[in-house]
Amino acid sequence: MFWQFSHVDTECYQQFLNEFAACYPNSLNVLQVDNGLFHKAKRLQVPENIVLLFQPPHSPELNPIERIWEHLKQDLKWELFDNLESLRTKVAQLLADLTPQIAASLAGYDFILNALSVANIF
Repeated sequence: MFWQFSHVDTECYQQFLNEFAACYPNSLNVLQVDNGLFHKAKRLQVPENIVLLFQPPHSPELNPIERIWEHLKQDLKWELFDNLESLRTKVAQLLADLTPQIAASLAGYDFILNALSVANIF
C-alpha cells in the first residue's frame, strides 16, 4: 500500500503513521526511518503498534526504500512528462506493479533479514 503526499511535514507523517497502523492493527510494525525532523517532532504521536527504528545520520545506503526508488527510477529516467499529474500516474502504476517478491528482493538487506531471523520473525 502506498500513499502520496504533496509535501512532507509532521502533519503528513502523522497521517501516514495513523493510516499504516490502521492497515496493520494486529502486528508490531518496525519502520526504519532517517533523521528527518518530521520523524522526531515532539508533537508526533507514534501509534502503539509502530516502532520507529532510526538509522545512523547520513547513511541513506542503509535505508531499504532507497533501493525501491532506484528500481522505480530505472523506468522514469528517460521519460518526459507533460505535467506533474502524468508523473504521479506513472509512479502509481510502477508501484502497483511492484510485487511483494520484487520489493523483498530489493529491500531485503542481509542485516535486516538476519535481525528478523534472530528475532524469530522471519
